[in-house]
Amino acid sequence: MNLLPESQMMSMSLSQYSQFLQQNKVVPQSDNRAREVREVGEMIAAAATKYLRAKGVGDRVAGFKWEFNLVESNDVNAWCMPGGKVVFYTGILPITKDKDGLAVVMGHEVAHAIARHGNERMSQALLAQTGAMALDIALAQKPQQIRQLFAQAYGLGATVGVILPFSRTHESEADKMGLVFAAMAGYNVGVAPDFWNRMANVGGSRPPEFLSTHPDPASRAQEIKEYLPTAKAYAKRYRNSSAQQPAGR
Repeated sequence: MNLLPESQMMSMSLSQYSQFLQQNKVVPQSDNRAREVREVGEMIAAAATKYLRAKGVGDRVAGFKWEFNLVESNDVNAWCMPGGKVVFYTGILPITKDKDGLAVVMGHEVAHAIARHGNERMSQALLAQTGAMALDIALAQKPQQIRQLFAQAYGLGATVGVILPFSRTHESEADKMGLVFAAMAGYNVGVAPDFWNRMANVGGSRPPEFLSTHPDPASRAQEIKEYLPTAKAYAKRYRNSSAQQPAGR
């Protein structure tokens, strides 16, 4: 269910992303951590673009202008907005540990954006709140509500009281797509099960919002293990392709 025009999603993304960066402490690119996030992001974006073009659906990233930023925050979180606007929080770095772990998360978040999962959960929430109201009327009469739903859909900071959860289907899809992108980009996706197990142990009885509605950690790790050969097969197929060249900024 994608009720919102993708052009509008990307327009809101530009506005919200800029506002978020102004309101948070962005780690400068001179910092090795920020450089790693950008490097991994560009590799994942390039691989994803190559994959989509090979499948004949390159329009999924038409108009994307990739940006990768790291912000100082203890929150264990990361997200990718429509148009390729990506933020990692420093709180997730001890869990990712290295570039391979970063690639697992980056691939997962990029996959959510490419699959337009945010639009879908926003659409579901909008439908629930506005009922049968025509979409164009809702957009005209409730612009603040739309912006709030967008912020909730992407978990933009602690000031957002609610984060709209992805469904388990979304999460499984993003896991698999993300593994393919990361493997194609040349990263060791074999670390993925251990990463998600570490994530499941964060916060004790209250896991981070990053894990909202995710599948059971044990079954998730098993599903990822079973999918690894498929992801690695894509890596082998594209080993010498241009997919491993960084995406343009």
